[in-house]
Amino acid sequence: MASTVLDVRDTVVPARVRTSRRVPGAALAAGLLAVLEAVGLLATGLAQVDLVLASPTRPAGWLIVLGLGGLAGWIVLCGGGGAALIDGSGRRLVVLTSSVELFVVSLLGVLAVMLPMPAWLAGGVPLPLLFALAVALPIGKLLLSDAPSARQWVLQGPRVRTRRPDPVAHYRALCALTLGVIALGLGAVAVVGPTDAGLGSPASSAVYQP
Repeated sequence: MASTVLDVRDTVVPARVRTSRRVPGAALAAGLLAVLEAVGLLATGLAQVDLVLASPTRPAGWLIVLGLGGLAGWIVLCGGGGAALIDGSGRRLVVLTSSVELFVVSLLGVLAVMLPMPAWLAGGVPLPLLFALAVALPIGKLLLSDAPSARQWVLQGPRVRTRRPDPVAHYRALCALTLGVIALGLGAVAVVGPTDAGLGSPASSAVYQP
C-alpha cells in the first residue's frame, strides 16, 4: 500500500513547470526583432503621415483613417507577439504576423514591378534595398521562432512571477518616521526661514527724486 502511494505521488507532477529562467537566444532574438519592428513602424508612421497629407495625390480621408488604424493594430500585434515569445507564453502570434508580412511584401514586390509605386511609400530608400530588408525581417523571425530552443521555451510555459515583499509593509514604522521628519523639516523651514526682502519695496522708493 505504501509503495503504491509513493508511486502515485511520484507520477503526479505539476504541469508546465518552467525549469529554466534564461531566455534562449533564438526566442530572445525573434522577440526583440518583433518589438523593434513595432517601434520602427510607429516611428515610420509618424514621420510619413505629414508627407502623405501634403502629397498632391493624397488619398481620401477615410482611406487615411483606415490605414492609420490598421498600422496601429499591426504595431500592437507585432509588439505583443514579441513580448509573448520572450515571456514563453506562445509563438503563434509571431508566426502569424511574420507570415502575413511575408505575403504582403511579396505581393507589393510584384506590384512594384508591374505598376509605378508612389515616391512617399519608399521614403527615399531604393526599392530593391527596401524590398530585401522587408523580406529578410519576417523570414528571420520565422526561422528564429521555429528553432528547437524557441519551441522548447514555449512548451515549458510562461515564466513564474516571483512575489517580492512590499518594503513599505516590512518597514512601516521607518517609513512613517521618515515622512514625519521630512514634514517637520519643511515646516521648520517655512516658519523660521528668512523672508525675501526684495518682494516688496518701501514707499519712499516710489517717490520721484528730481
